Amino acid sequence: MLRFLPPLAKGIIAFVLLVLNTLFWCSLLFALALIKLALPFEVVRQRIDPALNTIATAWIACNSGWMRLTQNTTWDVHGVEALPYQGWYLVNCNHQSWVDIFVLQHVLNRRIPLLKFFLKQQLIYVPVIGLAWWALDFPFMKRHGKAALRKNPRLRAQDRETTRRACEKFARVPTSVMNFAEGTRFTAVKHRGQSSPYRHLLKPKAGALALALNAMGTQFHSMVDVTIVYPDGAPTFWEFLCGKTPRVILHARQLAIPPEFCTGDYEGDSEFRGQFHRWLAGIWEEKDQQIELLLHGR
Repeated sequence: MLRFLPPLAKGIIAFVLLVLNTLFWCSLLFALALIKLALPFEVVRQRIDPALNTIATAWIACNSGWMRLTQNTTWDVHGVEALPYQGWYLVNCNHQSWVDIFVLQHVLNRRIPLLKFFLKQQLIYVPVIGLAWWALDFPFMKRHGKAALRKNPRLRAQDRETTRRACEKFARVPTSVMNFAEGTRFTAVKHRGQSSPYRHLLKPKAGALALALNAMGTQFHSMVDVTIVYPDGAPTFWEFLCGKTPRVILHARQLAIPPEFCTGDYEGDSEFRGQFHRWLAGIWEEKDQQIELLLHGR
């Protein structure tokens, strides 16, 4: 155990172990991805996609290893023991830091199928890991501002098509489709700028959830609603590597997905859109109340 080391030493060791772990597993990942690229046949994908997911699962497990080696974080986790490792899940979570992704992977790895995220298009250029996300069929989305969408409504169709194609790939192998409904990391500045009605959350964006449900909603076993709380403040990634995250609280619960949300027209039906917004707002109100209770130790 290296928890006794000073923060800087722990951070350097954790970072080196993360890089070595990533390079090792990505070398195997890229070798299989090249075969899939060279032989784009369904029978090949059916065999290689599970192997790619297995490699990603091993990478996450090794990350958990260096976290246990270098961190003295107390993990307060509830609700994941009841999650069956089978089928497909839609996972929804609040978002505060890049650390959220490592927390989710650490806690949910091998409890539910591999988490796959909708990513910003620019992240494909992240060295090594960007190609790994591409090899694992993580969908890359272009973020369009409201002004751009008003000027060119066809951009919405591009997002729908990207989501549809991604979900077709997800349907081949059991997958947990991950979504941060806030769309960005929580900060006090963003919270004030939105005039958010929630104490600890930004306003949720329903569009991505609605698209995923429309594309493959009937295939989802359930929604896994996750709440992450850092009682000592959300850490930066470097602070996390240095062991400056004394405690992480993660609560998960399964929610049934209303069947009508899998077939409704979010873009074209205003009544359906309002119903969907009310459903998501209800989840967000409960999450906000839960965070308030957890922060005050109740």
